[in-house]
Amino acid sequence: MRRREFLSIPAVALGGTLLYTLRKEPFIVHAQAQDGIVNVPLKFFSAEEAKTVAAATARIFPSDASGPGANEAGVAIYIDRQLAGPYGRDKYRYTKGPWVQSVPEHGYQAKETPREIYKAGIPTLSDNFASLTPAQQDEKLQSMESTTFFRLLRTHTIEGMFCDPMHGGNAGMIGWQLIGFPGPRMSYRDEIEQYRSEAFRPKPISLAQLVGHPVKGWEEEAE
Repeated sequence: MRRREFLSIPAVALGGTLLYTLRKEPFIVHAQAQDGIVNVPLKFFSAEEAKTVAAATARIFPSDASGPGANEAGVAIYIDRQLAGPYGRDKYRYTKGPWVQSVPEHGYQAKETPREIYKAGIPTLSDNFASLTPAQQDEKLQSMESTTFFRLLRTHTIEGMFCDPMHGGNAGMIGWQLIGFPGPRMSYRDEIEQYRSEAFRPKPISLAQLVGHPVKGWEEEAE
């Protein structure tokens, strides 16, 4: 059993959003802040791997004038949780041969699991990726756009931005606020008359808020 590792994130840089979110249910991850630093316990990545992944996702979906990005949404935590769970070990994907190149519409057809793809892909970003300038990071990512690792990383970045918060990403539902998604509401019947002829801009709610009790994602499934 390896030593427990953490992803350390400056709380000030996040505006307190991640710290606040990770302390509330139904989030499984818990954080403690000391000297302005949020230490998030990792389930799959080492601390250095998580730091590299966080830096890469922040360039794929950066924060800018239009709103927050991958770091503020906790995307690296989402990826860490997914790789630690059944998805990461390909529990539900058919993984027997033959492994052949196919058309993109058929999806990923190779043998390696998501865990193996990340373990092999992260070192290709370089040991000091997180300390590179944004321009250098972009250049490195652009050079590997055709690789399976980059395509998976990009997909996971988008998922982490816009998933239900119970999966570890979309902290504070900032991704949903960014695109105006109201959450998994089952009906708008009660609002039809109330907002007739008016713009309806409800505050997003998570699945746990909707059902009224904590909800666990499939990544919490035991080995």
